[in-house]
Amino acid sequence: MDFTGKTVIITGAGKGIGRETARLLAGRGARVTALSRTRADLDSLKDEIDCRCVAVDLADAAAARSAAREAAPADYLVNCAGINVLQSFLEVTDEAFDLVHAVNTKAAMIVAQEYARARVEAGGGGAIVNVSSISSMIGFDDHASYCASKGAMDAMSRVMANELGKHSIRVNCINPIVTMTELAARAWSDPAKSEPVLNRIPIGRFAETPDVAEVIAFLLSDAAAMVNGLAIPIDGGFLVR
Repeated sequence: MDFTGKTVIITGAGKGIGRETARLLAGRGARVTALSRTRADLDSLKDEIDCRCVAVDLADAAAARSAAREAAPADYLVNCAGINVLQSFLEVTDEAFDLVHAVNTKAAMIVAQEYARARVEAGGGGAIVNVSSISSMIGFDDHASYCASKGAMDAMSRVMANELGKHSIRVNCINPIVTMTELAARAWSDPAKSEPVLNRIPIGRFAETPDVAEVIAFLLSDAAAMVNGLAIPIDGGFLVR
């Protein structure tokens, strides 16, 4: 999986899975355009890898579109930006629901639109990986907004795979189990919550960011040339129990 001479846009590249993916792909020759809300995260990433950085609050649709246009063109796109607001279903607020969907789903659509339009104009070809979650398939406590946003991402990705596939642009989702990022550490710090999930994972642990980044790299690569329209659990066997 050599990405020498290829350019990849990665949203949410400042932290977690996005940052690990940026490091991995840059190490394999890719030119990375990193999008993140926090300038300090981008600056520290730039100290690690030679990347182009765009600071943007993806919750702002107009800003997201402007940043996506600035980042394009590119050979590949990884939609990795995501947030969560932990609330029980009966306590979910309109504001929290809208914010989570704005970042997790709407921004992914906007960035993918601008990426794909540029690819089609250039003659087609490319690949998109949307970083979803096992939460699109499981109703975890206090995750109503998050689960709904990731379910919407999975459904949207199937439409993208159908329509963009006609332009030789492949689209796939990955659906990790809890991955040890800062976001996950906050959400799963209570053993009473985490242990029942861990006990259901046959390999006995949550995912680490390299576990996920390697699958992203595969799906972008030519080795996955016939992989399109899938939602792929990265869950250590969670769903088989």
